[in-house]
Amino acid sequence: MGMNPAITIAQIDLRGKTMTRQQLKRAIPRALVDIDTAMQIVAPILLRVKNGDESTLKALAQEFDGISPKEIRVPISEITKALENLDPDIRMALEVSIERVRKVHGEQVRVEHTTEVVAGGTVTQKWIPVDRVGLYVPGGNAVYPSSVMMNVVPAQIAKVSSIAVASPPQKDFGGLPHPTILATCALLGITEVYAVGGAQAIAMFAYGVDGLCDSTDLVTGPGNIYVAAAKRALRGLISIDSEAGPTEIAILADDTAIAIDVAADLISQAEHDVHASAVLVTTSQDLAAAVCLELQARVAATKHSERIQKAFAGPQSAIVLVDSISQGIDVINGYAAEHLELHVANLSEVSSKIRNAGAVFLGRYAPVSLGDYSAGSNHVLPTGGCACHSSGLSVQSFLRGINFIEYNESAFTDIAATVITLANAEDLPAHGEAITARFEERK
Repeated sequence: MGMNPAITIAQIDLRGKTMTRQQLKRAIPRALVDIDTAMQIVAPILLRVKNGDESTLKALAQEFDGISPKEIRVPISEITKALENLDPDIRMALEVSIERVRKVHGEQVRVEHTTEVVAGGTVTQKWIPVDRVGLYVPGGNAVYPSSVMMNVVPAQIAKVSSIAVASPPQKDFGGLPHPTILATCALLGITEVYAVGGAQAIAMFAYGVDGLCDSTDLVTGPGNIYVAAAKRALRGLISIDSEAGPTEIAILADDTAIAIDVAADLISQAEHDVHASAVLVTTSQDLAAAVCLELQARVAATKHSERIQKAFAGPQSAIVLVDSISQGIDVINGYAAEHLELHVANLSEVSSKIRNAGAVFLGRYAPVSLGDYSAGSNHVLPTGGCACHSSGLSVQSFLRGINFIEYNESAFTDIAATVITLANAEDLPAHGEAITARFEERK
């Protein structure tokens, strides 16, 4: 037998360096993802869907998925059958996880609030769900029933009245989405499911297809670079959650961390994709060396070792040495990882200083894998550094805050001069005239 190939992962030494905010953001490279080229590639696909019909989607499925579904909309009988045939252990695991996701997301519901600005003048903020959403569940290297529940549950809790799911057709299942995807839809009471993948699924949700699928107001869910490119191209026509890129895990660790835990968790996310990011930031050179040894042993023994090796060897993965946990926090906040694990002695103090992350996992008994499935948190999270300004998917993602303004005559009269003054200051006299008109004699 030949020797296992060595695990190659970049080493970045930031010890002794004082860095600006911009330098911190650039300290750790990310995957080389060319979204501009992807947008050029998807542009004709979006146009075909916009001007096409169901046969267009079938043709695109043949081109990109290698099979043309008999029907783009999955018959309810197939959704029901998938649940009937679901392995009982998988069903139980899904039901437990769904219950936990519902419990966490149920606490996110916003309540209507009325503010009395002045006697007789109120502003009421109401949280109103979007009318219709399209939820995308990827196929590709893996099957993601977890993404079904992460998208569907918060939409249901937000009381979205119309929910549609799209997932790529599979050659192994006669052009239907993966049966575990369909079974999870059935568990959640979702009956509108489409066998459509990639950019064409986002276009279907954005434009609608006559006689098949109504257009949606919002599209959420992760996907590959072409899904992200389609989301970017169609943003404005639809709202989107984010342009999800390759998955990321960053681990901040000191000398109390356990090398096996750290290595296993880095591997778990590198398993997703050759572009996945796996980053360890540590104060301990001994831990870094021990983790490298663990990676060497564990990657060779796991199923998707070739994919994982490529992810570690890419520019997006690294072991970063820092002088102190304080410097490490600065690096981590600059990187703004999708998933951040803390393996440090003082979890409470360190976690209080984390500002930029999609989700933060505290200690050895809260690995990212727990959040991927059954912690109750959502796993649809911002990638590519977007965690410095964006949040993960939540009930709020499906709600809009609308203000309802009501003033009586007395409250209106009291503020009228102020509005007129500001209108004139902006050289918008008609704004002021809309106020004075209320004082004119009625005709």
